[in-house]
Amino acid sequence: MKQAPIYVTQPYLPPLEEFMPYLQQIWDNKTLTNGGPFHQQLEKALCEYLGVEHIALFTNGTIALITALQALRVNGEVITTPYSFVATSHSLLWNGIKPVFVDVDPKTLNLDPARIEAAITPHTTAIMPVHCYGHPCDVKAIQKIADNYNLRVIYDAAHAFGVQDEGGSILRYGDLAVLSFHATKVFNTFEGGAIICPDAKTKLRIDQLKNFGFVDETTVVAPGINGKMSEINAAFGLLQLEHIDKSLAERQRIDEAYRTGLSGITGIECLPDAGETVANYSYFPVLVQPEYTLSRDALYQKLKDHDIHGRRYFYPLISDFPMYRGLISAQRSNLPVAAAAADKILCLPIYPNLQRQDQLRVIDLIQGC
Repeated sequence: MKQAPIYVTQPYLPPLEEFMPYLQQIWDNKTLTNGGPFHQQLEKALCEYLGVEHIALFTNGTIALITALQALRVNGEVITTPYSFVATSHSLLWNGIKPVFVDVDPKTLNLDPARIEAAITPHTTAIMPVHCYGHPCDVKAIQKIADNYNLRVIYDAAHAFGVQDEGGSILRYGDLAVLSFHATKVFNTFEGGAIICPDAKTKLRIDQLKNFGFVDETTVVAPGINGKMSEINAAFGLLQLEHIDKSLAERQRIDEAYRTGLSGITGIECLPDAGETVANYSYFPVLVQPEYTLSRDALYQKLKDHDIHGRRYFYPLISDFPMYRGLISAQRSNLPVAAAAADKILCLPIYPNLQRQDQLRVIDLIQGC
């Protein structure tokens, strides 16, 4: 009998009957968008769960990134990572900002603070790091540099839902932090995103920007965008929150099983675990080293031939794409660590409903090479 395909990630879908009461309320109150009751409830619930004071919900993470840059009036040049999803740097281009790429740390694959200072010019106005795979950046080192040069810091925290360090939520760092609630994320609203705001004044400005710049019925104060989250997406988020702790526990179990099952395989290197950090196990990346019996791409194809769909995430580098590769900072010679990681990375399937026998299939195929 043909086995079911296994994907790198799948959204957690609670039983449909649990969602129906939410839909009935939406139908009854006839509010579909524009900050309805579920939207307001989700903002409050997320603040409580994440341990933050202010959050602005968005239709997706990309619009949230674009709006965050506008809210802080960022311009000129922004230092960022080439090792991320293209939405990170695309949000800069959409705002007419020049991305300046610097290399990543070989252990975390996050923006390397040791490389940032040399990339600062008189045109630099901000730093946009990414908490890659949910592993926290060196936030203190980055903030120290930002303070020394009077730069803004906007974290692309798309992978970092629920991640904490010793002091609490990792989302409290930077001027703003941006989340994605896309269906592939640990917490999702089908499609959605959010900006973590440091104070009520900043949240008010962001709420205005995501609603075309409206202040009231007849007053528009900024060239805003339509970034509002719908009531259906907010309702699904409220339902997801009821199951999130169980989902995170399942992800941790799967992470630990991979580390045990893959240990000792020559040429398969797992990234370091979370250590003292409260992790969310959003991805399970491995680096396929030259000592392994297959190349990364050959292993990717072997798994695919068995209906196991891993992901070379992030490959290619952002800086390799046509709209970026003309930049001096995008040259691979300037980004040796990121370039090497992109050529070796393979993310294995991890999601709450991944069955033990399916995970063993993945491990057995890697061991058998």
